[in-house]
Amino acid sequence: MTLSAERPHEVEKESFVPPASNAVSRRRGGGWLSQHVGTAIVAGFLGYLLGHWLGNYISSGYPVVTNTGQNSIADLMALIFMVVGWLAGIGALNYPLAKLVGREAKDDVELTGWSKYFRFNLDHKVVGLQYVLGVLLFLFTGGLLAMAIRTELLNPTTHVFSADTYIKIVSEHGTIMMMMASSVVIGPLGNYFVPLMIGARRMAFPRIEAFSLWVFLAGYMVIFSALPFGGFPTGWTGYAPLQTQAGPGMVSYLFGFFVIGLGMMAAGFNLAATIINYRAPGMTWSRVPVFVWSILATAALLTLATPVLVAGGLFGLLDKTVQTAFYVTEHGGSSYLWQNLFWFFGHPEVYIMALPGFGIVGEIIPVFCRKPLFAYRIAAAGMIGVALLSFFVWQHHLFQSGIDPDMRPLFMLTTELISIPTGFIFLVGMGTLYRAKIRFEVPMLFCMAVYFNFLIGGVSGVFLSDVPVNVTVHGGFFVLSHFHYTIMGGLIFAFMAGLYFWLPKMTGRVMNKRLGLWHFWTMFVFFNLTFFPMFIIGLLGQPRRVFTYAKNLQTLNDFSSISAFLLGASFLIFFANLMWSQFINPKKSPANPWESLGLEWQTATPIPPHNFDRIPVIMTDPYHYSEAGAPALADFGDDDFVHTSSGSTTSGDGSA
Repeated sequence: MTLSAERPHEVEKESFVPPASNAVSRRRGGGWLSQHVGTAIVAGFLGYLLGHWLGNYISSGYPVVTNTGQNSIADLMALIFMVVGWLAGIGALNYPLAKLVGREAKDDVELTGWSKYFRFNLDHKVVGLQYVLGVLLFLFTGGLLAMAIRTELLNPTTHVFSADTYIKIVSEHGTIMMMMASSVVIGPLGNYFVPLMIGARRMAFPRIEAFSLWVFLAGYMVIFSALPFGGFPTGWTGYAPLQTQAGPGMVSYLFGFFVIGLGMMAAGFNLAATIINYRAPGMTWSRVPVFVWSILATAALLTLATPVLVAGGLFGLLDKTVQTAFYVTEHGGSSYLWQNLFWFFGHPEVYIMALPGFGIVGEIIPVFCRKPLFAYRIAAAGMIGVALLSFFVWQHHLFQSGIDPDMRPLFMLTTELISIPTGFIFLVGMGTLYRAKIRFEVPMLFCMAVYFNFLIGGVSGVFLSDVPVNVTVHGGFFVLSHFHYTIMGGLIFAFMAGLYFWLPKMTGRVMNKRLGLWHFWTMFVFFNLTFFPMFIIGLLGQPRRVFTYAKNLQTLNDFSSISAFLLGASFLIFFANLMWSQFINPKKSPANPWESLGLEWQTATPIPPHNFDRIPVIMTDPYHYSEAGAPALADFGDDDFVHTSSGSTTSGDGSA
């Protein structure tokens, strides 16, 4: 097949020697050699102290009024300086500060070994693995809070926590999990594999990519700092007027969203720029892998929707510190303004979480079915359609918030319409599975679970889009169960599928299959035993975020809680597998253990800093499994790695 477009780097056929400016694993020379996570923590702590002192100084003589007597200006200044200190301590500000004062940035010194994973690094593969660690940290701490919630709900009258403490645990759990979920795929797997899948040597803006990671981690620390401040009682949605009445922990919530929003915008812009501009010669839009399509749609949502959240958080911070009245109704503001701003971001965010999961599954199932991806173009169109329609559904979250009743039919319609492109994506998977000879490896089992779980979540979502049903079950456990089936049942299962599938390429070491099977079956079974009873609990009238409930619901709650504890234990199996297979008893992975046609499997293992010695020329899409006479995926300009139509990788002499 001939190329459909000429690209400036198409003629670049000679062996590649990375220049000094290329985004490889590097650190600063000169006086910045000691910058790492430790110095970032110290600098962040010193920044916090300085900011708190400065905030108190600025507000001296100014009547700072809060419901707790806490100085919100000092709290906010402390968090701002903490984030700046963290970024300065890790080295994220070295380059822009050098340019700002008119100096040339010092040459980078290449890093080797484990130290590169604890420093500011410009290699997208290192950043991807750093994101993996950050996401697992989010997941672990959020999971511990979930265990505390289910412990409280073991009994309707005997309480482990007070009502005030319980709602703050619920709020912290929801906020941490939602912020983790926003980057759970696009951070680790998107940053790591998008350049490899499109034949690029690096991300478009490596420093922005690394910056987004360390801002993401700073946002985690800011949100977690709400607990020492007394937490916040609003749930993860932060609704006013509870927001304006809350104590100093609310400042951490609002600024945490602000900080993570900056990182999300940076990541989305960078990924979109990379996909649009850095595709290899011959990779037309009809040949882009479906995972890359999902990341592109997600990047568009991150870039366009997140600024609304950042602005909403800024308004809330101004209300808490300098006493503006954006959300204070008694002073001329509107609590509905926050709801509209939050959900204008918040419902696209649902698809920021769901679309990458669809992309992972669409990328994996052809490998284990040994069939081309069914209706590839429909899958790509469905993702773009979901991204577009997700901006027109946000007010279904306000069906009971006092909006104009005449608006309800419109948003009921748009919410139901979005199920059409979502259904397209689902049917593409079903078409690929139809009459396939499936290899039930661990990644494939997680993909099958995604379809099962998301079907339940999607069907329950159609009910919730209907105004009469929504009014009946709003604020109850039915909504909670739907949301967990959609996000955890879809996204987290897909993330696990992606880790088991791609970790052999990321680390060069295979995961233990037996432990992987134990992890899958315990996670799948106990996930459903945890959350399916919540549909029944919700229909029987139990509200969310309340620690006292009717005694006749205790049996169902106890069953759900015990299942939740076992679900949490399933993640311990995963962590044990990770430690055992990657560190304690590592076994070298074959170059292409799954016999995938994907371009990311066609480079050496371990992957060199520059990814490809020669820019590949793409000849077809990567889904021609079991097609006789199908063209090779790519031409690398030599005989080292040539992909055959059968899906096996051969060396230059023709041996397997």
